[in-house]
Amino acid sequence: MSIKHLIAAVAAALLATGAAQAQQFFRIGTGGTAGTYFPVGGMIANAVSQPGKIVVTAQASNGSLANVNAIAGGALESGFSQADVASWAFNGTGPYLGRPKVDELRMIANLYPESIHLVVKKGSGIKTVADLKGKRVALDEPGSGTLLNARMVLAAYGVQEADIKPEYIKPNQAGDKLKDGALDAFFFVGGWPAGAIAELASSGAGIELVSLGGPQAEGLRMANAYFAVDTIAANTYKDVPAVQTLAVGAQWVTSAKADNETVYQITKSLFSETTQKALGAGHAKGKLITKENAVKGVGIPFHPGAERFYKEIGLLK
Repeated sequence: MSIKHLIAAVAAALLATGAAQAQQFFRIGTGGTAGTYFPVGGMIANAVSQPGKIVVTAQASNGSLANVNAIAGGALESGFSQADVASWAFNGTGPYLGRPKVDELRMIANLYPESIHLVVKKGSGIKTVADLKGKRVALDEPGSGTLLNARMVLAAYGVQEADIKPEYIKPNQAGDKLKDGALDAFFFVGGWPAGAIAELASSGAGIELVSLGGPQAEGLRMANAYFAVDTIAANTYKDVPAVQTLAVGAQWVTSAKADNETVYQITKSLFSETTQKALGAGHAKGKLITKENAVKGVGIPFHPGAERFYKEIGLLK
């Protein structure tokens, strides 16, 4: 090889190394594959990735609590979390009471409302939360926001965990067991329609959703500002009428240590016209991921990169 070719080869290698170093990798912790976090996370990752600059990937996880803990420990750059879990982690309350606060947790965007689903088999006779006493009830896995909310709902309606036969499994496993008659009910917190529940309703098994209303639900909402009254629309799931429930915001969070420019570019890309069209077409909840909703119901500080974008477009002062 001539000196000229050698210099050219070295220069090309150095350029390639520089490009590789400049490329940022940004992971999003989502949830179980049968929930809503996983498909929405995949859509967002595909839409906001910038080839050669920022590679965003979505990966399955146990949900909100697991994602926040992974961000705190540096195992994830970002993740989805229920608004309540993010607030508890940042303030050292709820399940974080007596544990170190995750005070470096930062907001990228509030995404969409997550509804509490209480799913039972059609004709089960379970009409209220109180009817769950003595029943086999799946509460989701440890690390999930669903498990925390399910415990809050049970307590509000005077049902202790000792009063039921609890199982700690994912919604898709719970759906299979319900269909087979090995389970009476399961909780799921997520944006509707949820894949596991839609599949179950369409399988011919026949399901009902138990309403979360009355003074107990109102008490929960008054005591916890992050809960909102919500309605799961009729025929969201095959042959299931509209039902009143409670909802909590789904939020995309990161660490204060995340690179400012990377978070700015990702946030800007999330609300580009192209991404907005893709999200709206890809999932029912995608239509709610708007820049206006992004700054609502936020209980922790924004990441400086996200804050810069929202200030540029006049949504934050």
